[in-house]
Amino acid sequence: MKYIIKSRAIPGLVLAVFLVLILGAGWARAELSVQCPLDTDGIDTDGDGIVDNDVLCIHLAAGDGFLNMADGKLLYMFGFSEATGETVDMVMMNHNLAQEFPAPTLVFKEGQKVYLTLSNVGMQMRPDLFDPHSVHFHGFPNAAPIFDGMPNSTLTIKMGFSQPYFYQIVEPGTFIYHCHVEATEHMEMGMIGQLYVLPIQNNLAEGTNLNGFIHHTGYKYAYNDGDGSTHYDVEYPLQLGSMDSNFHEEHLKVQPLPFAKLKGDYFMINGRGYPETVITAPLANTFNGNESQKLDSLITAQQGQKVLLRLSNLAVTEYFTITVQGIPMRVVGKGANLLRGPTGLDLSYLTNSVTLGGGETYDVILDTALVSPGTYYLYATNLYYLSNNREDNGGMMTEVVITP
Repeated sequence: MKYIIKSRAIPGLVLAVFLVLILGAGWARAELSVQCPLDTDGIDTDGDGIVDNDVLCIHLAAGDGFLNMADGKLLYMFGFSEATGETVDMVMMNHNLAQEFPAPTLVFKEGQKVYLTLSNVGMQMRPDLFDPHSVHFHGFPNAAPIFDGMPNSTLTIKMGFSQPYFYQIVEPGTFIYHCHVEATEHMEMGMIGQLYVLPIQNNLAEGTNLNGFIHHTGYKYAYNDGDGSTHYDVEYPLQLGSMDSNFHEEHLKVQPLPFAKLKGDYFMINGRGYPETVITAPLANTFNGNESQKLDSLITAQQGQKVLLRLSNLAVTEYFTITVQGIPMRVVGKGANLLRGPTGLDLSYLTNSVTLGGGETYDVILDTALVSPGTYYLYATNLYYLSNNREDNGGMMTEVVITP
């Protein structure tokens, strides 16, 4: 990696000066070939017993595209797409009108050193716009809290440019990421994605005693709990969200955007409304055939397994209350933090619903030990959210299939 910026911890004034120096030196040229650095420090920072695999390099493209709602309506969008392994010049060619909703899911391991390159391919359907973009790691532990909800701590990338970010992954949990340029507009348009960090406790030696809970190779945990209380068998990240179709239509028509009237009329899990939430194949849009909706939200588990739901709400206008009737739910984490008091007191709790505001994340474990095999439903308790605009029996709902 030739040019690295350690983002999310630089105050706004310093960041602005640094950016001017970078652009003046010509470091962020569109033709820059981004190379992944080698892990040569000889230290096993992610705890897997291997000293030279702790560096992770990924590449995202930012631009515009289209997606279809569950009732067939085509909407214009902004978004990110996966470009890892492609050279920068090829990204500029291959990712026009190729963005995804939600954005590609980012999965890191505690202790990894992550180099994330963002390429801004521009707006093909809005050539009048010259919007920069950014990857805002929401809740990033190394950023001062005063900057976390602000764009100051996130470097922005101009059209036709590519730039790497650097993140030292220091804490596990469920996070989110989004573009923080004109955040209300860009998030409403679709520049939002899921990000979670796996704990180093996953890599403990076989037979490790966690305060009475015996760890075995392959066991997975939501956090470094020290007692196995966040152990799970299968996990599903579920991004809750909504879109205001009028806002997206006015955007494509190059009309003044009705920010004050923003109100969702399509409600989704992982970018789809029911019944498309349970279709496991990627969905292509009807504009150019791009697979712009790749994530389903069908939940499957064997009876007796524990299911970790990584819930996040990235809507800019709504709160959502989610329930799964017939399956016990235990909330073990919130905001990428284990629910423990300062003295170690267990603050996790059983519930039958979870309410999330915009930007919030929860870690919820479903225990199927006493659940009969069959199909259950995870859905929003507000009936208005169980629709695809004017089409009933849709929206924010998916299935939980428990097999014998």
